[in-house]
Amino acid sequence: MIKIIVGTNRKNSLSKVIALLYQEVLVARGAESEILELEHLPADFIETALYENNGRNEGYNAFHSKVKAGTKFVFIVPEYNGSFPGILKSFIDGMTYPNTFRNKKCALVGISSGIGGGGIALSHLTDIFHYLGMHVLALKPKLAKIEQNMSDNLLTNRLYVDLLHTQADMLLEF
Repeated sequence: MIKIIVGTNRKNSLSKVIALLYQEVLVARGAESEILELEHLPADFIETALYENNGRNEGYNAFHSKVKAGTKFVFIVPEYNGSFPGILKSFIDGMTYPNTFRNKKCALVGISSGIGGGGIALSHLTDIFHYLGMHVLALKPKLAKIEQNMSDNLLTNRLYVDLLHTQADMLLEF
């Protein structure tokens, strides 16, 4: 089962909308997936689940177990301040090093309100995943000016739709 990670804890985020669209792409290909939303992490997990408190927060442990059980992932990564959200980094930092991600595979999708499509954020995240031993799919769609390319929670930019379909096919073969 492919785990789709919504890379922000912002409520009603476009990242979640893109995650739902990506899940539809996977369903059309007969692939099972599960969406994990960082907005459902325990609010205090940074203090109660990391470092010396590893394994002590049941809510975080539930997320950790789902991630640890996964073998393929899709990360929907919004651009925040020229990189990816701190909540995503904290979430990754709480995973068991290095075994949670080692030798697993992932696809990254960047989104931004600006013209970069989250390219720098994807580069930063790729470096982290390589350090952790995760294999990152080379095709990384960068969905720039996302608000201008959506209507009624659907992507209106045909290139963006095609890129997500192509990436999903590649991930399934990866």
